[in-house]
Formats: sequence, C-alpha cells, structure tokens
Amino acid sequence: MKKKVKLLVVDVDGTMTDAGIYYDEHGNELKKFCTKDAAGFFAAHKSGIKIMVLTGRECVATTKRMTELKVDYLFQNVKDKLSFLKKFMQENEILKEEVGYIGDDLNDIPPMKISGFVGCPSDSCIEVREIADYVSNVKGGYGAVRDIIEYLLREYGEWDRAVSEVYGIGI
Repeated sequence: MKKKVKLLVVDVDGTMTDAGIYYDEHGNELKKFCTKDAAGFFAAHKSGIKIMVLTGRECVATTKRMTELKVDYLFQNVKDKLSFLKKFMQENEILKEEVGYIGDDLNDIPPMKISGFVGCPSDSCIEVREIADYVSNVKGGYGAVRDIIEYLLREYGEWDRAVSEVYGIGI
C-alpha cells in the first residue's frame, strides 16, 4: 500500500448517518449515528491517525457525537470542502498521500481528488464509487466508516493490535 494515512477526513450525512434529516416538534435537527463506527475511530487513534470530521451542515447532535468519539478536528457548515481541506493541509504540512477521505456524495468528490485514499459506503453515488479505492459493502449510517477504517488498518497490519489495545481483547 501507499504511504500511511495520517489524517482521515470523514463526512457526516450519508456516511456516518443514513442520510436522513429528522426534526423534532421544536425544529431541532436530529441524526442517527451507528455505534459500530466508534470501534473504527478508536482503532484509528491507536494507530496514530488523526480524524477530521468535515461537514456542510451544522448540528448539535453532530457536535455531541464527535465529542464522544474524541475526534481531533470538527468543522461544520463548510460549504467549500476542497478549499478548506487544501488550506488545512498546507498549514499543517500534510501531503496528499497522507490524507484519507470517507464520503458518499457529489460534494465530497473535489476533496477526494486531493486525497491519497478514498473510501465510501456501498450506497454512495456512482461518481464517488467510481473513484473510491475501497467501497464498503455496508451502507452509510450502518457501520460503513468502521468497515473502511478496518480495511485501512488491516492493509497496514495494525487492526488486530489496535483493537486489542482499545478493548483489551486478543484477536
């Protein structure tokens, strides 16, 4: 495999969620996150990968869940993901080969093109599936992020060790 990913950029809607947007009777936006993704996030951290969540929407539920997952960077309401990511990479001296991107839809394609690794859920749009290095067999919001991170870490030979360290189990 190519150079190891140091920064994993993850989209929210349709990637970590089922792409649904729910509102309660007070107009508050609700999201359903899959708990399975946590294992991937924690294993990535144990392998030295920083996680950036980059989303075009802003939601209190996203902030709460990403805090629980201890993401390194959370950026919401970012309309131009390409420019944002380019600037972040330049300011932090991160090479294209060191960036992994997980997303599902057309707005993710520009930043995917400046990433060394691209992963996506099985129900991503065809344009994303065509450029992905790995297409999960899991739909967005049902553990696809965990599956993609597991794929990456297995490629590096780090999945078993990371999971053992996180959960105290020998696998």
